[in-house]
This record gives sequence, structure tokens and C-alpha cells, in this order.
Amino acid sequence: MSTRAVPASGVIASTSAKPHAPHRWQWALLICIGLALMAATYATTRTKADVRVTNPTYQDIESTVSTTGIVVPVNDFPARANFSGLVQRIYVKLGQRVRPGQMLLQMKDQYAVPKLETARAALDEAEVNRENVLNNGSQEDRIGFAADLARAQAEQKEAASNLDSMKALIKKGSVSEAEVDAATQRLDAANAGLRALIERMTHRYSPSDVASWKARIAADKAAVAAEKVSYENANVPSPIAGTVYLLGANMWDFVPAGTDLLHVADLSHLEIRAEFDEADLGQLHIGEPVAVTWDGAPGRTWHGRIESKPLAVTHNGGRSVGLCRIALEDDKGDLPVNTNVAMIVTTQKHSHVMAIPREALHTEGGSEFAYRVVDGKLERTPVEPGLANALNIEITKGLKADDAVVLHATDEAKLSPGIRVKAIR
Repeated sequence: MSTRAVPASGVIASTSAKPHAPHRWQWALLICIGLALMAATYATTRTKADVRVTNPTYQDIESTVSTTGIVVPVNDFPARANFSGLVQRIYVKLGQRVRPGQMLLQMKDQYAVPKLETARAALDEAEVNRENVLNNGSQEDRIGFAADLARAQAEQKEAASNLDSMKALIKKGSVSEAEVDAATQRLDAANAGLRALIERMTHRYSPSDVASWKARIAADKAAVAAEKVSYENANVPSPIAGTVYLLGANMWDFVPAGTDLLHVADLSHLEIRAEFDEADLGQLHIGEPVAVTWDGAPGRTWHGRIESKPLAVTHNGGRSVGLCRIALEDDKGDLPVNTNVAMIVTTQKHSHVMAIPREALHTEGGSEFAYRVVDGKLERTPVEPGLANALNIEITKGLKADDAVVLHATDEAKLSPGIRVKAIR
């Protein structure tokens, strides 16, 4: 029986060493890695989407707010029927210029003029009587007092002279004591008569008489004012200078109280009353420019500025709105009153700034970015937007003028960073 030789090292050498075959899972792993590499290579070499691109441009960007409004006169006088009745007379025509105080129309009221004249006559009489009281009598009374005063003074002077003569003669025994007493009594009577006349001339009426007449004057003035209101209710004058721009009634029309019969206004000073949505009010400031257009004059633009902002918000149907006044700057009487117009208010303006279309700006997670095409691939580029309008938005940081900025994919493919694209302008 033969034995196997053992090497000196004590290790038996194998005469048939073979490599182990790969396991199945290893083959599967290798296949997956290969497929992934092939897919990545294919993805980076295939055009995934056609995209429309543009370059940033320099332009003026304006932020605007739009609304509608009504053209109205700054100073408008509406002549209204203050009572139900007939329109008896119309003194003016449509388009006629009138001056302050000029009569516009007359309602039928046969008692208005007599009542006013009666009240004025009573006031005039009361004022005359008050003057008489304050002057202690009428002019005729004062003339009579003057004549009486002259006679009383002459009598007093003569009585005093006669008494002096009597006193000189009694010392000579030429007159008796009885004659001196008679002269004294005459002087006393003359002095008493003079004092009474002067008192009557200066204090004929008591303070209560004066107060009574002042109260009478006040009452008569109130009566005249009341009758004047009644008169003006029937006889309507214009309180302002202007043009008759609206006639709402004809002669002998029966109109109810409150009817607008005609309007007078200075048509060279018009304004617009506009309602802005509550959400836009915070952007508005007094003095901001306004562009005004009217469907009745296509292609024509009027200009104005915000004159006042609303102090309160009101509810108009389903809208919460605030009323603003717009002052027109270049109106030449070619905008009819009560016309509905459209307005655009420029709230901000940045001149010559870099801008891109709004559809090119994307927002995700509170950050803004745009896609650029770089070497045929999409690259996500963070940007800082600024002022925006309906079409474009200002870009203050992140882009250059020669960047190819993606607007959208032509086939509505989903855009993502790194995909290969074909840029189309």
C-alpha cells in the first residue's frame, strides 16, 4: 500500500485547484448596474422636450390697478321739485349758460309771492318801529319835540328874567310880595315843564319796550326766511354760474316731490368717481397718475390724478369697495357727464429694468427660480423678482441679458433640472 509524500512544510498541496463560479444574485446585480448605466447614458443623450425660450429684455415695468368710474361735475346744482305739482314755467334751455341768481324754473304756487311780500312788509314795519323806539319816537315826533323844546326853553328863560326883575323892583317897593311869588311859581312851572319834555325826548321807551321790539324783529325775519323757502321751492334760481346740461321735465308736467327737473354745472371742471376693490386700496396714493379711456372715443386717452382716497369701505352687491375722486387734468369738455369710463392707475414704475415674461418665473417652497438652457440641458437658476405687471416681471438678480430662459414646453412635458431640451424661439 503506497503512501502520499508530505512536503517539508507540512502542508499538503492540492493537485486540482479550480475557481469558484459566480452566484446567481451576483449575476443579477451586474445586470442591474449595466441597465442603469445604459439608462443614464440614454437619458443624457436623448432630447426629452422641445421648449420655447426667450432672452431677458430691458423695459419699463409699471404696476397698475384697473377699475371703472363715472364722470361727474365738480360743482353740480340739481334743481329738484320740492313739492308735488305742475311745472308752470322753464326759463332756460339745454346748453344755456346761466349766472348766479338767474331764475331757472317755476312751479305752480299762486300763494308763494303774496305770502313772501306780506312777510317782508311786516318785517319792514317792525324795523321802522324799532328805529322809532331806539330814537325815542318817529321823525315826526322828533320834529314836534324840537318845537316844544324851543318853546319850553323860551318860557323858562322868560320866567327866570321876569323873576329877576321882580326881585329888583321889590327892593324899591314897586311890586308886592304876591307878584314876586307869582313870578317864582311861573319859573318853577317852566323848569318842571322843560325837565319833563327832556325826559320824554330821551327816555320815552323803557328797556322792556326795546327788548320787545327786538324780539318782534327776530320773529319777522324768521317768517320772511320761511316764506322765502316756500317761494324758492316754487321759483328756483341758480346759485352758481354754469351750463344747463340736463333737462328732466317740460312745462305743465306734473312731477312728484324730489324729481330732478334740471342740472346746472361748470362743465370745464369735471372729475371721476371710481370704486376700487378693497384689496387694491392699499396700493393707492393721492397724486398717482390715472389713464382714462371711454368706449365712445376709441384710441383717445385722458389723464388725471387721484384726488382723494376713501375713508370707509362700502358693500356694493358682492364687492367691498372704496370710493375715490379722480381729478381730470386735460378735459376740454369732450367727456359727457355721467359717462362710464375705464381707468388704469399707475401705482409704481421702474424704468429700464431687466424683465422676463411672468410664465417663465416658477415658485417652489417659497423661493423663485427660472429655467435656463445651458449646453442643451435645463438648469434651475434662483432669481430675485421685483415689480410685476400683467405680462412681465422685473428680475433684479440671477439672470443676464444673453441667457436663454425657458417659457414652457411645447408638448406640455414636465420640466426638471438636467434634462436635455431643444430650444425653440
